[in-house]
Amino acid sequence: MEKSAASKKTAANASRKSDAKKSAVKKTAAKETEAKKTAAKETAAARKTAAGKTAGQTGAKSAAAKQVPPLKRQAPAKKPAVAPKKATAAVKGVAPAKTVAPKPPRGESRTALVRRARRINRELAEVYPYAHPELDFENPFQLVVATVLSAQTTDLRVNQTTPALFAKYPTPEDLAAAVPEEVEEILRPTGFFRAKTKSVIGLSKALTEDFGGEVPGRLEDLVKLPGVGRKTAFVVLGNAFGRPGITVDTHFQRLVRRWRWTEETDPDKIEAAVGALFPKSDWTDLSHHVIWHGRRICHARKPACGACPIAPLCPAYGEGETDPEKAKKLLKYEKGGFPGQRLKPPQAYLDAGGKPAPPLGAG
Repeated sequence: MEKSAASKKTAANASRKSDAKKSAVKKTAAKETEAKKTAAKETAAARKTAAGKTAGQTGAKSAAAKQVPPLKRQAPAKKPAVAPKKATAAVKGVAPAKTVAPKPPRGESRTALVRRARRINRELAEVYPYAHPELDFENPFQLVVATVLSAQTTDLRVNQTTPALFAKYPTPEDLAAAVPEEVEEILRPTGFFRAKTKSVIGLSKALTEDFGGEVPGRLEDLVKLPGVGRKTAFVVLGNAFGRPGITVDTHFQRLVRRWRWTEETDPDKIEAAVGALFPKSDWTDLSHHVIWHGRRICHARKPACGACPIAPLCPAYGEGETDPEKAKKLLKYEKGGFPGQRLKPPQAYLDAGGKPAPPLGAG
């Protein structure tokens, strides 16, 4: 009996201990679960806070990016062209030039333009004191015929051709009565010889019939002759009659635009624009100076900028060869040591060292 009671008491104690142990395990598990939940909440809150900070920073950066535009890459500054100082005016050659900074006429006033244009003309007058019309002629009739023939060819080729023409037809009356085919054969070397034959025979007939065989000395009369325009008329007026005029040929047009004297392209408008920059008494010599410079130094395709005596005044400096030694090799006619265009040039040109051109077929 006593053993049975003790056994029951022991079993009861064991049951209580087991229940207590189970309860402790449950309490521990509950605490761990609660701790995990708390940790999860804290982690989620931390992530939310971090995300908010990141979004704020990103938004701030985005706003800053909108407020401050990105810097553009700037092209490296161009080095200014360097123009040589005034070259010597010697006929036989041009001395190597030193360099100075050019002064382009941007925003140039009318007064400044007039002063610069006139200074360029004065400088060219020193370089070409012997400048003259580069067509051989002995009277106004020969000059007007030679000028008509000079279209689309060189003065040199005309000068080599006209001796035979004037030897056979010395007067307007003679040329007016000429056989066209015979004149064409003489004028063949000048190119466009059929059209030119028609023009010179036509103007000779007009001179004979309307002006008594004499070349008129008025612009309005000259331009009525076949093949004679304003350019030809001004050549005749300025060089045969001593009446001022501007000869707007291809060289003249090219140079006055390079020098920014005018932006006009029509010859008549160029004549008016340039004429307004100079006194009328300068017009004929101005034409010679500009045309001579265009033929000898300021060429169409490759100007000899490095040997140009007016480079410091030229806005277009640098379009051609700027190296002085290389530029000297580009010089033409007497500036390059070669013969000129006239077979019979004025004595002043010969005295300055110029050489006459050879006749047709020579050399």
